[in-house]
Amino acid sequence: MWLILAFISAFLLGCYDVSKKKALDGNAVIPVLFLNTLISSLIFVPFIVLSFSTDWLNGTLLYVPKASLLTHAKIMLKSLIVLTSWIIGYFSVKNLPLTITGPIKATQPVITLLGALAIFGERLNFYQWTGVFLSIFSFYLLSSSGKKEGISFTHNKWILYAVLSVIVGAISGLYDKYLMKTLDVMTVQVWFNVYLLLMMIPVFFLLWYPHRAKTTPFRWKWHIVLISVFLAMADWVYFYALSFDGSMISIVSMIRRSSVVVTFIAGALFLREKNLKSKTFDLILVLLGMLFLYLGTR
Repeated sequence: MWLILAFISAFLLGCYDVSKKKALDGNAVIPVLFLNTLISSLIFVPFIVLSFSTDWLNGTLLYVPKASLLTHAKIMLKSLIVLTSWIIGYFSVKNLPLTITGPIKATQPVITLLGALAIFGERLNFYQWTGVFLSIFSFYLLSSSGKKEGISFTHNKWILYAVLSVIVGAISGLYDKYLMKTLDVMTVQVWFNVYLLLMMIPVFFLLWYPHRAKTTPFRWKWHIVLISVFLAMADWVYFYALSFDGSMISIVSMIRRSSVVVTFIAGALFLREKNLKSKTFDLILVLLGMLFLYLGTR
């Protein structure tokens, strides 16, 4: 059951990425991200109110227990890490083809795995190392595909943003592993969204709003709502999958990266992106790398 839920989460995550690309097309990044965090917080705040003022959610997966100040400080740090990854990631998605950013994002589990190797003392077997090298090789081939569209992986700052976003996202995943050893899932997810919003308020009103006339103008799109809805659903299904006995975070996180299939198909069918033939081979290598990682950890 948890494997099925992981694939559902991956599909929803792919829909989130596509919605994000559509929302950012010709649009200002900071207000889109601000509205994303605002809507996400509005989705989760009712669970805090119901948990603190009623017993309706007691004993359910949606119950939000009270947390200590230390717990809130840890979650605030998580929000800061994620916000950093999101800001630089949103800029890369806005300025690069989805068929480039999707496969780059799909390499994040490899970095997470290497981080676990260094920080948590985990060891890789033959299949896992094969998956790592396949993913790295696919990234190299992807750089060749990007050059055909005038995108240099060594001189294009948006590629750097995409890579940095993946690295910071991997750090977030490793920090999640640390948090989930002691904290409740809903506590982390709900307060993480609230603190994201609180951090985005000064970013929006101090960094973007005073200079909005000199930057890309903001346009309202309904895809902005879809960003929050798909992300909230993807994360909830993800955490629910992890609540099953025997579920494995390493497998679930890798399956979620198969969301690249959704973004790739959307980029090909709806966004009319270029050089799909060569990128398809790159994508196959990414997924083959994920398969070897799966075989090595099942």
